[in-house]
Amino acid sequence: MNKKKTVLLFDIDGTLIITDGAGATSWSLAFKELYNLDVNIENYSDNGMTDQEVARRSFVAVIGHDPTESEFSTLIERRMNYLTKTVTESDGYEVLAGVTTLLPRLVESGFLLGLVTGNLEAAAHIKLQRADLNRFFTFGGYGSDSDNRGELTSLAMKRAIALSHKNITNDQFLAIGDTPNDVYAAHEAGIECVGVASHKYSKDELAQAKADYVIESLEEDLPIW
Repeated sequence: MNKKKTVLLFDIDGTLIITDGAGATSWSLAFKELYNLDVNIENYSDNGMTDQEVARRSFVAVIGHDPTESEFSTLIERRMNYLTKTVTESDGYEVLAGVTTLLPRLVESGFLLGLVTGNLEAAAHIKLQRADLNRFFTFGGYGSDSDNRGELTSLAMKRAIALSHKNITNDQFLAIGDTPNDVYAAHEAGIECVGVASHKYSKDELAQAKADYVIESLEEDLPIW
């Protein structure tokens, strides 16, 4: 019999919030400044990819070679320079249904909340800050840790154990995300995943990706009570 879930690992984009393209716009502005090219990173990336992978794939596609260390770090810095502005100015920025009620309830009930996201750590906090959501998350696994979602999920799990000073087993973790990549990463790390059909993927698509549980939005109860 599975133990009670004690640690919940949330994806950000499409699960907690949507920024209405603010992330993609920040990448476009960086490429425009550095190379005078109009670049839409959505042509070279998929939902759930890490920022590292998005940057490298887009760079290779439009520049024609792998970025040098200098080119990569400069692109990342320019992108981060623009991200605060694009998130702040996004008319379509939205906290998704159920989030503002659920997160305080989880904290008050004693769950440890973390992030598992393809965003670079700084980008994750920029996106959450507009909605004052950073305060709920004390650790995470980020795109700056690894370009492999399974690996950064495992890192988040190790950080939860270090933070809590407890021997938390895999069946006490639960990942919550809105894309098949979130499901695959959770399973690669050896934990269950709730697929939330809150953005671009339907319940059927998340079920086909083998999500352990599927819900329409975070207004529905998670399988933890």
